[in-house]
Amino acid sequence: MTVTVKNKTPLMVPDQVRRRAGLKHGDKVEFKVSGGVIDTVPKLPSSDDEYTPAERRSIDARLREASKGPYYGPFGTAHEAVAFLLTEIRKRKAIKRKTT
Repeated sequence: MTVTVKNKTPLMVPDQVRRRAGLKHGDKVEFKVSGGVIDTVPKLPSSDDEYTPAERRSIDARLREASKGPYYGPFGTAHEAVAFLLTEIRKRKAIKRKTT
C-alpha cells in the first residue's frame, strides 16, 4: 500500500496495515530508522508495567519455590524427553496398581 506524505499532515498508518500488523487503539509503537528505512515496532509492556508490586512479590515468591524443584531434564532431544515421560507414566501406573 502506498500513501503520499504531505506538508503539515501527520503520517497516517492505513487501517488495513494496522489490522495486518495487529495494532489496536492504545498500543504503543517504536520507530527505528536505518538507511532511509523506517521500521515500526510494537512497544510491548515490560513485566514491571504489567503487574502491581503485590502481584510481583507473589510471582517472585512462587518462582523461588519452584526453583527448589523437582525438575527433569534438560533433554538433548525430543525423543529423550518422550522416553522419559513414557517411563514416568509406567512407574505411576505401577504404583497406582499396587495401592488399589
